[in-house]
Formats: sequence, structure tokens, C-alpha cells
Amino acid sequence: MKPYEPESLPLDCIDWAAHVSLIGQANAALARYDGMVQSIVNPLVLLSPLTTQEAVLSSRIEGTQANMEEVLEYEAAPEKPVEPTKYDDIQEIINYRRAMGQSVESLKKRPLCLNLVKELHATLLESARGRNKAPGQFRKIQNYIAPPGRPMEEADFVPPSPEKLPAALDNWEKYLHLEEKDVLVQLAIAKAQFEIIHPFLDGNGRLGRMLIPLFLYAKGLLSEPTFYVSAYLEEHRDIYYERLRAISKEKDWNGWITFFLTAVNEQAKQNTQTVRAVMDLYERLKGVIVDLTHSQYALQTLDAIFSRPIFRSTQFQAQAGIPTRPTAGLVLRKLEEGGILKVFEKGSGRRPALIVFSDLINLVEGKAVV
Repeated sequence: MKPYEPESLPLDCIDWAAHVSLIGQANAALARYDGMVQSIVNPLVLLSPLTTQEAVLSSRIEGTQANMEEVLEYEAAPEKPVEPTKYDDIQEIINYRRAMGQSVESLKKRPLCLNLVKELHATLLESARGRNKAPGQFRKIQNYIAPPGRPMEEADFVPPSPEKLPAALDNWEKYLHLEEKDVLVQLAIAKAQFEIIHPFLDGNGRLGRMLIPLFLYAKGLLSEPTFYVSAYLEEHRDIYYERLRAISKEKDWNGWITFFLTAVNEQAKQNTQTVRAVMDLYERLKGVIVDLTHSQYALQTLDAIFSRPIFRSTQFQAQAGIPTRPTAGLVLRKLEEGGILKVFEKGSGRRPALIVFSDLINLVEGKAVV
């Protein structure tokens, strides 16, 4: 199979009339979601668990098995033994979240560009799977997509050859900054083209999904880059890959655009419901924690358990900004007695207890909260 030669952007094959209805629905749903995010006083606190869950789901599309609870437990207690394969999964997820945070700071100073993409890639692969595959460097050798052990002749897809890579990437970067007729269609095309170019030896899929909220943030459609679609893509993984393959096999860009706009529309509705539920939980517990603790540190406590829903009891004092250990211990005990927090692992000797805020984790993972 010969390396694929990507089409130059912008495309002239888009059937704009066929997409009008979905364009309107997806933009409206995204605007409603962002309106809700803008109403949150402390979005970094309330949306932190959503960022972790996105990292989990985006990595899961690539085959990782770790879940949100395992990631949060590892961060709270990194000294606990972890299976080697699960460790790589967890590190991948933590790196994904770090890269997202890093990108937000970068976008305040410069536009979305190839240098930023390389920096994000280096963070994504640091000390994780793929760390020996040129982190932060565009590939200089041919790669291909195929089941493990299959030769390139039996590949499902062969991306552009290394010598064609600079021109393809330059065209892609220029397209990011064009004024297309619709930003979501432009994003659909930019995301697919990035995965077609496959500029790195590893991590292309995760980075391509990471570009979705970053592009929307850079274009001003999001006030915070916290709109994630990996839940929809993971649920419809077969169609997701089928639509991407149809671009290179049949030049069916319109089929991909329809799929992507549907994903944005459906995920925006789901994300809006999840954020509303998180906000409702936060508001409900605000009064409960005040009543339970009668503490001046009640709101700081609430923010602490929302931003880190699994923690060691000794970490809580610093997280909540409570000046003395006895006061922090009293607040924790009241929250445990009130059923808000649960002891995940009892303390033993010098090892402090591991505590979990299950309601928040279950809500973000889509499980029922009693």
C-alpha cells in the first residue's frame, strides 16, 4: 500500500447545504453548554473531574483500561503498588491532563500552532507508553496503521511519507487560522486531517482529540477549553474509525462532517446535563457541610473535595487551607459521619487513611448517585 497523499485545505467538496441543520443544532448546543460553564463561579474546581474523565476516555479509545477512580487513587497514594501495565495507563491519563493544562497557559500567549502541538506531544508521552518514540518530534520515518504484527502491505492505512510531511503540516497549520464558513465544520476537517497526516510515531489519536477543545477555545466558541467528546467517540468507536477511513478510501468528507457535528451536538447536551448535575451537587452540599461542621472552613472544604475527590487524610489540611491539623481532622470526621465522605482504606501505623468522595466520581462516570 502506498503512502496516502492528503488533500490540500480548504476543501472544495463540502456540501454546505446538507449540513445546515446539523450546523445550527451543534452550535446551539455548544453555546448552551458554554453559557452554563460561564455561570460557574469556580470552573477549575467544578470541572476538574470532567477533565480527568476525558483523559480516561480518550486514552481508553487507544486501549487503556484504567478508570477515573484508579487515577485519582494513584495521585493520592503514589507509593501504593500498581500493576506495570496499569501504571502505564495511569501515567498516560495524568500526562493527558497535564498537557491540557499546559496548553491553556500557552494559548493565552500565542495562537494554536505546530510548535504548541509538538510541546503537547512531548508532555503526553513523558514517562509513559511511547516515551521511546520521539516525543515532541514529527516523524522522520514511515509509519502505518495495522493490527499488531501485520506488515505495511496489509495496513489499514499508510499516512503521508516523511518527505511530504512538512508541506502537509504547513497547509494544516494555515487552515487553522482561516475564516471558514463554520467553525465546527472547520474543526471537523482539521481534526480528521491531523489524524490522516499522522505526524507522530505515537499519540496521534489522543492529541487529535485534545485539539477539539483547544481549537474551540482559540476560536472563541468556548470560554474555557473544557468541552470533551471522547465519551461519544468511545461509545461509537467503530463508526468513528469507519468515518475517518472513508475519507482516505472514498474521499467522503461529508460523511465524516455529519458524524462529527452529530458528536458535538449529542455530547454538548450530555455535558450540559453533567455540569448541571455537578453544580446541583455542589450547591446542595454547600448548606449540608455548613450544618455538619459549623466551620468557617466549610466552603474551602467543599472546593477541596471537588477538586480532589480521593485523598489521604493528611493531604486534606493543605487542600482545604485549614491552619491546624486538629481542626482539619474534626471537619473530616464530621463529613464521614454525615455520609459525604467514605474511608476507602483505613489508616495503619504511619500510613494515613485514604478517603473518597464517591458521589462526585459516580456522577462524572455516569453512575447513579443516591
